Amino acid sequence: MSTQNYYVPDQSRFPIFMAFSLFLLVMGASSTINSLGDADSNSVYILYAGFASLFTTLFFWFRQVIKEHLAGLDSNQLKTSYVYGMAWFIFSEVMFFAAFFGALFYVRNFAVPWLGGEGENGVGVAALDLWDGFESAWPLITTPDKGAEYVLAEKSMAWPGWGHALEWLPLWNTIVLLSSSVTVHFAHVGLKNGNRKKFNRFLGITVGLALIFVGLQAAEYYEAYAHYGLTLNSGIYGSTFFMLTGFHGFHVMMGGIMLAVMLARSVFAGHFEDHDHFGFEAASWYWHFVDVVWVMLFLFVYIL
Repeated sequence: MSTQNYYVPDQSRFPIFMAFSLFLLVMGASSTINSLGDADSNSVYILYAGFASLFTTLFFWFRQVIKEHLAGLDSNQLKTSYVYGMAWFIFSEVMFFAAFFGALFYVRNFAVPWLGGEGENGVGVAALDLWDGFESAWPLITTPDKGAEYVLAEKSMAWPGWGHALEWLPLWNTIVLLSSSVTVHFAHVGLKNGNRKKFNRFLGITVGLALIFVGLQAAEYYEAYAHYGLTLNSGIYGSTFFMLTGFHGFHVMMGGIMLAVMLARSVFAGHFEDHDHFGFEAASWYWHFVDVVWVMLFLFVYIL
């Protein structure tokens, strides 16, 4: 019975650096969101430090893994562990977005109707006269508590109707992102067939489409803030809208960076073979996951 050696990496500090980076990133992001509008807050610098630490750690960690792979230290068992590791990572991301979609579902189907007096748990707002004129509807661009800290939106980002469909940025974002899922598949096919030119060409198109998506989302956010008055402080609709689309946009940037790195490795270093290219495969899995999340966002945040 034949056996294979299982490569055990040297002791590494990268996991500790990664944990510290994620701590800075989470603390900085939460503090920045909670201090929006506070000109004296320095929370954003903690967020920047978290991003810098995260990307620095990822760069050196993955550089080490690539060196080990090129040195032929990988075994089939180790390659299988990479597959399981990426699968569990994507599963954790599924659970991450499930929490936000669950919050959206609860708010739309339970909390807002209850505030409007519907159902057995309805608080009877109209009868109690707590918020005069409140109506249960979605998108809820007003808020029952019209305190000074809230900025009421004039318009939501929901589907504007077929007459204005071509002016609606989320539709173009959907076309761009779904197209990128097709191009990354063509890149994968080209690589498996040993056609590096096709691989580089379609992967470059995919990275370009990722940049276009991020640019369109930035334009959408500007439109929401500057023209619609829709912000994170615009009640529960504004909060759920920006949390879901914002985190998705961050994941698009992460996926785009992954694919850009794979493109650079292929163009400048000739990495990846038709039979050995899990680094690219893992990035493409992540990209398809990002596309699926966007389809759900498009349906449940913008359309329904």
